[in-house]
Amino acid sequence: MKKILLCTVITVLGLLNLNAQEIKYGAKAGVDFSSLKVKNGVFSITNNDTGFYLGGFAEISVFDAFTFRPELLYVAVEDLNQISIPLMVKYEVFESFNVLAGPSFGFLLDVNDGFESFNYGIEVGVAYDIYINRNIDGLFVETRFNFGLANLIEDAPDGITRKLNGLFVGLGYRFQ
Repeated sequence: MKKILLCTVITVLGLLNLNAQEIKYGAKAGVDFSSLKVKNGVFSITNNDTGFYLGGFAEISVFDAFTFRPELLYVAVEDLNQISIPLMVKYEVFESFNVLAGPSFGFLLDVNDGFESFNYGIEVGVAYDIYINRNIDGLFVETRFNFGLANLIEDAPDGITRKLNGLFVGLGYRFQ
């Protein structure tokens, strides 16, 4: 896991140096519909909760239609609060419509004994830029789904998993 995190940091720093003159910053917030699923070979239990998220991001232009977007988010859901670090790639499909994908790393807060605090997964989603007028052109709506890949049970026996997924729907503003 340390190797993955180190490779990710090196990649991020490399991309920051690639085209550092075109960086935009922004803030975002919205609703998180989380799903905590516990499975073993016989049964599965799913607990769904609703919470919120808020945080900031940077958009780093890489190529014409590609943007690298690291984010830092606080995600608050009952008993599953976490600091989330998605490392997204944004691709502009056509004007105002974007597709997003990338890995996400999370650090669960207030974890009980026997559970992991480091979470990771893959996020995919779409975003739509909203142009109200020429003075407000950084507004966007976004929806993403996080596929949790980490087993959040420490030293879990074979076949027993506890994974966290989330659907994020929100609004953001990119400062020009």
